[in-house]
Amino acid sequence: MIDWTRVAELRTEIGDEDFAEVVTLFLEEADEAVQGLAGCQAARALESTLHFLKGSALNLGFQTLARLCQDGERRAAAGEAGIDVGAIASAYESSKISLAAGRAAPGDSRAA
Repeated sequence: MIDWTRVAELRTEIGDEDFAEVVTLFLEEADEAVQGLAGCQAARALESTLHFLKGSALNLGFQTLARLCQDGERRAAAGEAGIDVGAIASAYESSKISLAAGRAAPGDSRAA
């Protein structure tokens, strides 16, 4: 679900304080984007939102979310309907929980 190596790399690259800020900003923006997915009527708007989420998810190591967003983005670009927004929202929520648990577990080698 989460690429803990990527999380650790990002934290090392930018430092603990900036990492916390990046996570906070990502979660705020992603919360809005995920909530907005259900209301996206136009394929182009859906594609754009999924593209944003995919890039942000990859940056923070949310692999499952990124994969679902990439698939949805591709399908929206092709004009396909029936993108499973619920699965994307669920993957995002699960990833948030996993990240919070990993960050809060002292001594956990995955903790970032």
